[in-house]
Amino acid sequence: MFKRLGYNLIFKPIIKNHDGQIKGNVDAELVLQAVADMSKYNQAVIVSSDGDFYCLVKFLNEKNKLRMVISPDIKNCSILLKRAAQGKLDVFDKLRDKLEYKMKKGRLRTKP
Repeated sequence: MFKRLGYNLIFKPIIKNHDGQIKGNVDAELVLQAVADMSKYNQAVIVSSDGDFYCLVKFLNEKNKLRMVISPDIKNCSILLKRAAQGKLDVFDKLRDKLEYKMKKGRLRTKP
């Protein structure tokens, strides 16, 4: 479905840790891809609370490529990420009315 909507899906090989649990850390790949593809987009929206994205958010902001950072959980949002976003930070809870599905005449749709 994402491909049909125009998203480019990139997959990373996974490994298991010593307990057999899958390790799927993709922070570095996301940063690299966002920088490598900068000429292909006008502005980026970063959805994260992870301070590992501080350098990417700071870089995109300096290049006028950062639209906003959306934090799923403001209580656990990295202070570094908040600083790097420089006022371009929003929270899922504040955006709930714009993002959640609503029933209208028997069918699901998003709010305009």
